[in-house]
Amino acid sequence: MELSRRTVMAGAAAAGVTATTLGSATAHATGGGKKPVKELFGTLADGTRVHRWSLENGGTRLKVLSYGGVVQSLEIPDRRGRYANVSLGFDNLDDYVAKSPYFGALIGRYGNRIDQGRFTLDGRAYQLSVNDGANTLHGGAQGFDKRVWDVEPFTKGSDVGLYLYYTSVDGEMGYPGTLRTKVTYTLTRGGDWRIDYEATTDKATVVNLTSHVYWNLAGEGSGTVEDHELTIDASRYTPVDSGLIPTGELARVAGTPFDFRRAKTVGEDIRVAHQQVLYGQGFDHNWALDKGVTSRPEHIATLRDPRSGRTLRIATTEPGLQFYSGNFQDGTLVGTGGRVYRQGDALCLETQHFPDSPNQPSFPSTVLRPGRTYRSTTVHAFGS
Repeated sequence: MELSRRTVMAGAAAAGVTATTLGSATAHATGGGKKPVKELFGTLADGTRVHRWSLENGGTRLKVLSYGGVVQSLEIPDRRGRYANVSLGFDNLDDYVAKSPYFGALIGRYGNRIDQGRFTLDGRAYQLSVNDGANTLHGGAQGFDKRVWDVEPFTKGSDVGLYLYYTSVDGEMGYPGTLRTKVTYTLTRGGDWRIDYEATTDKATVVNLTSHVYWNLAGEGSGTVEDHELTIDASRYTPVDSGLIPTGELARVAGTPFDFRRAKTVGEDIRVAHQQVLYGQGFDHNWALDKGVTSRPEHIATLRDPRSGRTLRIATTEPGLQFYSGNFQDGTLVGTGGRVYRQGDALCLETQHFPDSPNQPSFPSTVLRPGRTYRSTTVHAFGS
């Protein structure tokens, strides 16, 4: 089945997980959303115009760029009703093009790392674009985060959202097959942000799509997230080597800094002298979720800022979660609020299949074949 701009799927309409069903501390006020608003954000060097779309529903305010499908800002209220942008980003297009460490971007074709940028599929070897030392990271040097997507707004019942489309041609960044991708961003009546991913191919390929929002529930630019409390429903994680490539082991989190089965602060074990923490300069690992792959989104993680009372609860169909504690922010980037971003000023919770799965036969498969449709859903439910 070909996903085109004329093919309107039911993914966005099937918004079956809400702030209430996820058990948020306090769901946002409900009500009809505002029609998405489009404005010019900037122009690329080749003359391509990049637009920004503003959406609001259920107390959540979202701004999205056609460049990279980037979430430029996401505003939610605290326990006193005061709004803040809780995602890191820039106030101009040039910085996204030249400097962005994937702030708020859609990631593809393959989220996370592939060892040496190589894999073999159906007996044929493929060499990908290498952009992370010797490895491929987040699709290569010109991944989906650096492409301009076609965007169509929609209102459906009490939901509002955007359809985003991108076609990746056969051989782009070394990947086989022409991949037609549709991503649906939905703001629900309850204020949840839902992402539905779909893709088809004309040749066997590998696919692992995700979103790379950097979260600080106290507000972007407000300082460290080490006091945020995090829970991850995972008994195992995938240890890595010094290049952050999984070893293939599924290690138990019990008795290690990687045990987030009960809520603890991000900073509690981030400086423990554990080899895996040293490799990541903090946390930059994939957790193997206890639920595995599911047909419907199931709750897998909770993030809470005790200062503001804001909470984020995540449900997904994916088997993995990459928790990155913002270790490589070095104070050289200035965000939307005019403040410098330093190490640990935000964190990422990327729902995904496991890194380097094309080279790890024991990991859940990321192979997509002609005639099949890749589908994945993640829901972000906010509370205070």
